[in-house]
Amino acid sequence: MADTETAAIHENVSDSQRVLIAGTVLTGRPDEVLHDAALVIDGTKIAWIGTRAELPEEFRHWSTEWFPQSTILPGLIETHAHLGARPGSHPDVPAPEWHEQGWNALHSVFWARRLASVGVTSVQSLGSAFYTDVVLREAINRGLAEGPRIVAAGPMITTTAGHDWRTGSEVDSIDDIRHVVREHHKAGVDVIKVGATGGFFTPGSAQWKAQFTVDELSALVEDAHRLGHRVAVHAHGTEGIRRAVEAGVDYIAHGTFISDNGTTKFIPELADEIARKGIYVDVAAPPSYPPVPGETIAPRAHDLYEHGVKFVTGHDIGAVIPPEAYLFGLYQLEQAGIPRKEILIAATSRAAAAIGLAGVTGVLAAQYDADLLVVDGNPLDDLHSLENKQRIIIRGKDFTPDTVPEYRGRKTESQGHKPTNNVLEERFKRLERARLQNW
Repeated sequence: MADTETAAIHENVSDSQRVLIAGTVLTGRPDEVLHDAALVIDGTKIAWIGTRAELPEEFRHWSTEWFPQSTILPGLIETHAHLGARPGSHPDVPAPEWHEQGWNALHSVFWARRLASVGVTSVQSLGSAFYTDVVLREAINRGLAEGPRIVAAGPMITTTAGHDWRTGSEVDSIDDIRHVVREHHKAGVDVIKVGATGGFFTPGSAQWKAQFTVDELSALVEDAHRLGHRVAVHAHGTEGIRRAVEAGVDYIAHGTFISDNGTTKFIPELADEIARKGIYVDVAAPPSYPPVPGETIAPRAHDLYEHGVKFVTGHDIGAVIPPEAYLFGLYQLEQAGIPRKEILIAATSRAAAAIGLAGVTGVLAAQYDADLLVVDGNPLDDLHSLENKQRIIIRGKDFTPDTVPEYRGRKTESQGHKPTNNVLEERFKRLERARLQNW
């Protein structure tokens, strides 16, 4: 019986050998575009790429797929997702807590498939209860489920009663921090996620306040790096961002720049320091306060771009917006004034580097994994051509997408929580009243 079970679990590999020929290939390297090009897939890897005229003789008799009016580009990457069930989602049974782990796991599979269906071939999970993302990563790797490559963080590290404490790992000292980092390592995570500030979805945590000292964050970074893990921080408040930068983190989620009074104020000097240190930043930030008319869902994107910060396409998928909103997020970046070619780099090769997959995916080149899309049209001319997918290929295998609902924009209420702008507005007004009541 054991041998039969073992045989049924196989690595998720492809044994296909084929040549894709397309009118255009975007390799994922800045400004590198091939025309009338060929890409050779051998199993899970790209074996060769170049112009069709230069295709080596050894590949000319392989099975060939023709896409003369299409573009081949690297698979898209989501750098900030929460795959498990969020608060308010649970089985309709008398005691749903008994089923929480199973529900979380199945929800994760569903969310991952939906991401793959919109063209996301790799995703970084930045907060997952029960290490569900680690389990899902292994299930996909072994062929038990289909979906994108998973980079897993497990539960977010936070302070006692800190942001996401219900599904996170609570710590209160440097010894606690070192211990939980090592526990995460033992559990098989790829990246360490820590809540550097409070969060909007956790009542009682102040989004504008830092949760850890520089010394505490430095200890976390030191031990994570010693064990070979990058460090990603959740950071809304400016002081928390500043401390994370000083501690040497690798990735900042949100980068909202909320001042202590609850208003958002971009700090150019801090952005310059982020750029100098080469820290990646996703732009999944809540709306500015005071409100800015016509603002996109990436309110800091253009500021960060102008200061040379390596921004990437992390949307807080699963917590704030659903997987089918991924492409909408790219369109919002263009609306914010980011050039298309920069958006595509942020969604492919730079995103791969941000989540620890540089040299593995995000670029179409020999010896890279065959993670790619074939789309009608050219995304450099119109990002909406990303909707016209002819092929989604993950590690050399075709992925058959599920039907996904159309996304019509972010609602004012998210997952049943109070709108983030209301939280900041209440904070600001209360401080103003307190200032005036000074007699």
